[in-house]
Amino acid sequence: MPVPIREEDRKRLLEKANSLPLTPGVYIMKDRDGRVIYVGKSRKLHNRVSQYFQNGEKNIKTARMVAGVHDFDYFLCETEIEALTLENTLIKQHTPKYNIKLKDAKSYPYIKITDEPYPRLVMTRRRENDRGRYFGPYSGVSTVYAVLDTLRRTLRLPTCTRRFPRDIGRERPCLYYQMGRCVGPCTGQVSTEEYAALIRLAADILRGHTAEARRRLAEQMHDHAEAERYEAAARCRDTIAALDRLSQKQTVVAAPDAEQDVFGFYEDEVTSCVSVFYIRGGAVVDKEDCLSGAERILDSETLSTFICEQYRMRTDIPATVLLSFPMEDAERETLSAYLSAQAGHRVTVRTPERGPARALCELAVANAAERVRQFRRDAEQDEQSLVRLGELLGIGYPQRIEAYDISNIGSEHLTAGMVVLEDGRLARSEYASFNIRTVDGTDDYASMREALSRRLAHLDDADGSFSHRPDLILLDGGRGHVSVVRGLMRERGLDIPVFGMVKDDFHKTRALCTEDEEISIAREREVFVLVYKLQEEVHRFTVSRMSAAKGRTLTHSSLTRIPGIGDAKAKRLLSALGGLAAVRAADEDALSAVPGISRADAARIRAYFAERASGGVGGERP
Repeated sequence: MPVPIREEDRKRLLEKANSLPLTPGVYIMKDRDGRVIYVGKSRKLHNRVSQYFQNGEKNIKTARMVAGVHDFDYFLCETEIEALTLENTLIKQHTPKYNIKLKDAKSYPYIKITDEPYPRLVMTRRRENDRGRYFGPYSGVSTVYAVLDTLRRTLRLPTCTRRFPRDIGRERPCLYYQMGRCVGPCTGQVSTEEYAALIRLAADILRGHTAEARRRLAEQMHDHAEAERYEAAARCRDTIAALDRLSQKQTVVAAPDAEQDVFGFYEDEVTSCVSVFYIRGGAVVDKEDCLSGAERILDSETLSTFICEQYRMRTDIPATVLLSFPMEDAERETLSAYLSAQAGHRVTVRTPERGPARALCELAVANAAERVRQFRRDAEQDEQSLVRLGELLGIGYPQRIEAYDISNIGSEHLTAGMVVLEDGRLARSEYASFNIRTVDGTDDYASMREALSRRLAHLDDADGSFSHRPDLILLDGGRGHVSVVRGLMRERGLDIPVFGMVKDDFHKTRALCTEDEEISIAREREVFVLVYKLQEEVHRFTVSRMSAAKGRTLTHSSLTRIPGIGDAKAKRLLSALGGLAAVRAADEDALSAVPGISRADAARIRAYFAERASGGVGGERP
């Protein structure tokens, strides 16, 4: 059990809470250093905040949070919806220790149908203010690619990056067209109307309206057959068959016309999970699990904030949202009003007590419970591995491990990468990369020293990920790398354990080394797996950052080859238009609309890319 709040603090805070009004508002809990550790909302501030400081039973996570409270602030709100919105904003602003982490808009992928004569289906992480149509967000990149692959196979949509009608007839049709897996707009035999019909079908499927897509296809097949366009009718027939196969693969859990989302909530003493089923056309089209660990408070009173955040970025809020857990009438009405305003139509939020809807909720709860059990099993395994690693190295429990690697191409694009493992789990939000600035050539030792010097300079920061002191530093290298970093540590008066990862002939870490000795981990299976995971992740991350830096340089240098286009103009073009491909495709009007780009600049840019397209600039590619 956590250490309880000091009695004098409890009485002082309870007295302050008792003076709060019985109105909607948001409260902010702070620790002794003034850091925000929890943000909450309430329909009646007085009742909710005073409950925290009254004697009585509290769950472990709430008791732990209350024990850390030194003071609190509050905001009064006119309405409960205003309080809900403000709470959401403050959680994002402060990322409090005990609040569940809300979605980061940059991290969740969408499927976008571009606004072009022949639209493309692409994955994107950003919702631009453009005329494209966005679907999602989806729970992960793998889900997006699976959906895109299914759509392309089913509707025979192109997978290439060509732009039509610009690229019609420029190259021979690809192998997918020869195999009958692409309709082949590159041949010029697919009109914009025919292609638009396919895109409408894709949009129907993305919305979960597979039955509607099938109906449209059946009508088109009939029309083609009536007009004796038998090849077109056959293509419709084949697409209908593909759609039927797709429908058979989906897990049907409700009536064919059901459009609803189901939230199942499960918690044990220290871990909570919400499982969300997104049901469209009676089938589960996506699923998302959100875990809350030992510190994060996720209970029935904070779930409305979580639900609102789930829908902040979604384009398809259904008319019905089912909850497995009870919610006060006033809270449910506030949530319904908020979601209705977001969706532009009435959204009903309810907790079914019986029937098929209740069965769906129980299914979501069972899924959440299994996810919690899996999480606990994995956490126990990770803890055992970290304990054993600490024993082998003669250090304490390495709760936070930082691993470093260096990547380069020749003497250019020298990049250091840092990945973080916290309690045995990759903490991707803590990753960092360093473009090496002071090293000439390919000096790995000097590069590692610069990266660690820059990272360790922030250990005394008040907040931020670099303020967290690592319990162990692992370097992708041998004794030389360790010696350089240990020397840096001595200069700064630091005593953080540093070890190098020594590889075997299969490029797997067989031992960890200091300046003086090697410690074999080859026969320590749990430790070996843990370190190998870190070794592979830091290598992957560092190479990806180095490749991105190389790509940015090549893209930038491609534009600066154009007479009159220097670094500043190249940056403006790439930023305003969204990349080199967009610059290449833009006409003179679009180019000259970019601040700082004249009509003469635009004409030179168009002439440059036209010459390259005809092969007049050596055929180089960015």
